[in-house]
Amino acid sequence: MSKPWDKLIVALDLTSQRKINEVVNSLSPKVGKFKVGLIAYTKFGPKIINWVKEKKAEVFLDFKLFDIPHTMAETAKAFVDLEVWAFTVHLRAGRQSLKVLKEAVLKEAALKKKKVPLIIGITELTSQETCLKNVLNLAKVANKSNLDGVVCSVWEAKRIKDEFDLITITPGIRKDRGRDDQKRTAAVSDALENKVDYFVAGRPIIKAKDYLKAAEDLLNPKNARFAGIFCPKGCR
Repeated sequence: MSKPWDKLIVALDLTSQRKINEVVNSLSPKVGKFKVGLIAYTKFGPKIINWVKEKKAEVFLDFKLFDIPHTMAETAKAFVDLEVWAFTVHLRAGRQSLKVLKEAVLKEAALKKKKVPLIIGITELTSQETCLKNVLNLAKVANKSNLDGVVCSVWEAKRIKDEFDLITITPGIRKDRGRDDQKRTAAVSDALENKVDYFVAGRPIIKAKDYLKAAEDLLNPKNARFAGIFCPKGCR
């Protein structure tokens, strides 16, 4: 069974190069994966991917692609060139777009002799309340489209794993139920109990003064004050 450190992906949702360098330097090599989303990429472009890779870490590129098939496929081919570990697409883009994208990624990787990145489908954002049925319906699209995995909340991960055997990546990880824009939150111990493959944590770590200590506290089951007692309505 993987250790919690192996499952942790830290979100670099920052616009300061100094802070990004501080976070990555502080957490490497204990953290092997970092999420780069629209915030940091819009500010720094592909350079941020190189900064992470220079630390021998992998990049989870979270763009949530949702467009016509051609646009999605051409963008995904650029991700192959960037040699990211994984990237996200919106499952609501539909099976046609996802099929075209998957074929384009495989061909581009073969042509450039590069590793095929994981393609991860977005189900329902963890900032939204939803029901298990909606999430499973979208996970089914990922499965039918031969994607590698999905982004979901902790509370849907086990069902998705049981029914579709997809990789599960879960945001909304918190040490306690603080008030922010995330609705379907969970603690690390909940993620482990629900057989999550990877979990993403951003603000609980990058907003702290000591990034490594914040990560250690988050991963410590003793500090997971709401573990096992909170499940959003309709999540089971």
